[in-house]
Amino acid sequence: MENETIDDCLDRIKQEGYQPTRRVEEPIFIEENGQPVPNDRKIVFDAKLVKHEH
Repeated sequence: MENETIDDCLDRIKQEGYQPTRRVEEPIFIEENGQPVPNDRKIVFDAKLVKHEH
């Protein structure tokens, strides 16, 4: 989600019953004077469903 802190995102993932397994950062570029320039980053978490034993 946009404007969500990393900690907020991890808390949301855990509340939904998932465990983060991997974090990937992807740069976001804009074009200035015909050249790509890093502008921001997108962080993506892979997660697996945590199985609860009853």
